[in-house]
Amino acid sequence: MAVWVSDEFEEFEDRHQGFAGAVLADGSEPAPVYLDAGSGSHMSSMREWWAYDGTLGRPRAPHLRAACSCGWRGEHLYTIDWSTAEDDPESVDTSAARTEFEGHVRDLEARSLPLPAAMTDLVERLDEQLHDLAADSPLAALKAVAALERITLRVARHAAADAHASADGDELSWDTVARTFGTDHDHARARLMHYQLRP
Repeated sequence: MAVWVSDEFEEFEDRHQGFAGAVLADGSEPAPVYLDAGSGSHMSSMREWWAYDGTLGRPRAPHLRAACSCGWRGEHLYTIDWSTAEDDPESVDTSAARTEFEGHVRDLEARSLPLPAAMTDLVERLDEQLHDLAADSPLAALKAVAALERITLRVARHAAADAHASADGDELSWDTVARTFGTDHDHARARLMHYQLRP
């Protein structure tokens, strides 16, 4: 069962991965389920509804709801029909929960710093032209992408350094930085450092 990632915040998916989370009968969320991959000390965890089916000592969740890795939770509960879900988890319709998550992402986008209209138009046209070029001449498209990567890396370093200095100097609020990235202050700082330290 896949998580949902918005195009807008795809680069920051550690903060905005959506999923259909489990909700217990008392309205609480169960503890994460840890999965043993069989090698190494790292064990991945999950909170998706289908992992809480009452087996292996786990509780059975009667409901699911939209959730995001940033901590946001949807308003509505959706009943899980275990009579069919046990045999076919894919039969459970999570589309309404996904729609709620997409609304959460749209709200983040609406509160973020908007791009100037001219830049938005330029990015959209560049996207379209690169796709067309990739269809006609894949190598030429890759050469263009390499050039863009050099440009964006150089600009990102300078812009991140200036934004960091402005935020530390109170010329730019960390709230604004966080909203731009659709995250919190700590992750916003980490994102700026990521751009500044990229090789």
